[in-house]
Amino acid sequence: MKRKLLFAERMLHGDGTEPFNLVLPVKIRGVFPVEYLPCALKRLQQKHALLRAVVENDEHGMPWFIVKNEVDEISVRIMDRITDDDWQVESVKEWSKAFDTGDSPLMRLVWVKGPEVSELLLVMHHCFCDGEGAMSILNDLLRLLYNPDSDIGDPHDILSVEDIIPADVLKNKWNIIKAKMIGALAIVGLKLLPVNKKPHIKGDNHIINWQFDKELSSRLFSKCKSKGVTVNTALCMAVLTAFKTVRKEQFCNKISCPVNIRRFMPQLKKDDTFAFGLMLVVSLDKGLDFFTNAKKIQTKISRKTEKLNPYSTLMAMENAHPALHNFTRLLKKSKSSNDCMFSNLGRINIPYEYKSFTIETIFSPSVIGPLGNTTTLLTSTYKEIMDFTFIVSEGYVPYVDALAIKDKIIEIISTQLAI
Repeated sequence: MKRKLLFAERMLHGDGTEPFNLVLPVKIRGVFPVEYLPCALKRLQQKHALLRAVVENDEHGMPWFIVKNEVDEISVRIMDRITDDDWQVESVKEWSKAFDTGDSPLMRLVWVKGPEVSELLLVMHHCFCDGEGAMSILNDLLRLLYNPDSDIGDPHDILSVEDIIPADVLKNKWNIIKAKMIGALAIVGLKLLPVNKKPHIKGDNHIINWQFDKELSSRLFSKCKSKGVTVNTALCMAVLTAFKTVRKEQFCNKISCPVNIRRFMPQLKKDDTFAFGLMLVVSLDKGLDFFTNAKKIQTKISRKTEKLNPYSTLMAMENAHPALHNFTRLLKKSKSSNDCMFSNLGRINIPYEYKSFTIETIFSPSVIGPLGNTTTLLTSTYKEIMDFTFIVSEGYVPYVDALAIKDKIIEIISTQLAI
């Protein structure tokens, strides 16, 4: 298999020298046979072709995924588990370790190993995998650690853009013309935009993790249902309000929320590894109470979602490859205009009871890279418990402010549930 990287994949990959890593930690109580692990990782590589891929440039400088039959095994680094927070320390370390994308697999594993409790950290280059794809790989891995002969499904490889855009859409003349026009405008516009001479200094990176227990999570789900808004919208309100309270004059009133495009692209299977998404921007309205504001945001999100066209966006981006250098330069050097990215992965449907071990927690993944504002809040729900992972860089949001934002989010949700 050999295919060109799509625009979004190229953006995340860059020139291959800077890390853009997604880290997915899972906490396990119990043990599994150590010899099962290399066998499980090998089976993962057999199913997911991009786990056998390297990235090579052609004579025109265009990067390609090259899937090889003979490829290095996914590496495993084992360290002794001393405290419950070791996985956070290791996550921060893994953010800054670049993959050798031209010579080694795009995934590695860190095993924070204890006698009774361990954490497995799946570390993946973001250029081939989003959060849902990472969860699919984790699900396969856990099943194989339980039983090396488990049926984890057949390979389904994305060989080209034709595998994700229907032929009638891709070959439609108006769609082709529109995509070329948008691509051409992006090329010219990004070339003319003024850019700062120096990149923004990120500073040290930090991770903050917390959870809502079952009772609080259940009350939040029930409250949102009774108010006619999604949990995601209520959390957007809490995040924006917390940033407004803590950041004051530095508050931008803008968070970006990724949309799971698998909802709009049936060609993509649930366990496909893919790294393309669409963004919605959410802001507060002044002078409204919490849930009135949330309902207004809900209406705006619904309208924006109805207008999303991932096929059109993908086709336009594929016509904008010459603009990639200027686009990444803009992201690295321009001043941030948003407060953070907020992503809700929703409920994780992964079993938690296995023969010799159980899953205590699947922590929300973390991801950080060199492009733009690194401030990111990710949440997910597993075993009816909501988990939050907050990633900040000192150059964008100081750690002390991040802790205050976390506390404010918890206070806002608790207050609304008490009313």
